[in-house]
Amino acid sequence: MALTLAESAKLGTDLVRAGVIETIIKEEHVLDTLPFIEVVGNSFVYNRLNTEPAISFFAVGDTWTESTPDFTKVTVNLSILGGDADVDNFIQQTRSSVQDIEAAVIQQKAKALARKWADTFVNGDTAVDSKAFDGIDKTCAGLPASQTVSMGTNGGTLTLVKLDELIDAVKTKNIVLVMSRRSRRTLQGLVRTSGAVLESRPGDFLEWVQMYNGVPIFINDFISDAKTVGTSTDCSTIYCFSVGEVDQGVVGLTAPGGIEIQVIGDLESKDATRHRVKWYSSIAVLSTLSLARLIGVRP
Repeated sequence: MALTLAESAKLGTDLVRAGVIETIIKEEHVLDTLPFIEVVGNSFVYNRLNTEPAISFFAVGDTWTESTPDFTKVTVNLSILGGDADVDNFIQQTRSSVQDIEAAVIQQKAKALARKWADTFVNGDTAVDSKAFDGIDKTCAGLPASQTVSMGTNGGTLTLVKLDELIDAVKTKNIVLVMSRRSRRTLQGLVRTSGAVLESRPGDFLEWVQMYNGVPIFINDFISDAKTVGTSTDCSTIYCFSVGEVDQGVVGLTAPGGIEIQVIGDLESKDATRHRVKWYSSIAVLSTLSLARLIGVRP
């Protein structure tokens, strides 16, 4: 059964690992909601639903016709994400009464991992970096044209009608919105102008998650506000997708054990101890109807 990283942190007995997971979720809030499937091996093979089977009414004596769903076989490889962090033994020993330097260094490494994952989640492209995984933008570009909503040939200022059209393009349930801070500011202005405010709910780690018509809004700082659409070079993109295996939505993929903190040990070349933070992970979009994007969002 798929678990979110937040639930994984609660079940973990390793306090360092639990702290790293909590740090990563605080840095990338979509991980507060996204469930992860444990993958045994280095790849995940699944059938992506393209079209549902047809159902009809029949009269007595009619010949029944057969109809099956249409699938595309998709293979997603786990990617290796991580880095080494060295803790100076002298500083750790002499400054431990002020701050646990080891914990601080590992926490900063976890934040860097979260930011890199957040960037790849949106912008990942294996044609550019074969060691990474494809993000939701590239995946959405390969889906049917109905899953891309446009603000116009040269883009345009966000409207609530277009945002609703984006949400309606996702036919599955349990959806979220992911956008840049600029797009959220525009949305807040639109909602205030209509005489309302964006509602909010608490997350798993005391942060507040804003909502639009009951749909959680997550910020991703790696969504560019300088994309080119037509003659405009100041465009952004808003994404909408379902989360979870049950709703045939977007899921995370992880090796058993999830995020690891490995102590490499003392170094020969310097008086320091090396720690390795690593995560074998990727994402999968289980249905063509579970992901959509709104392109050409101008300020």
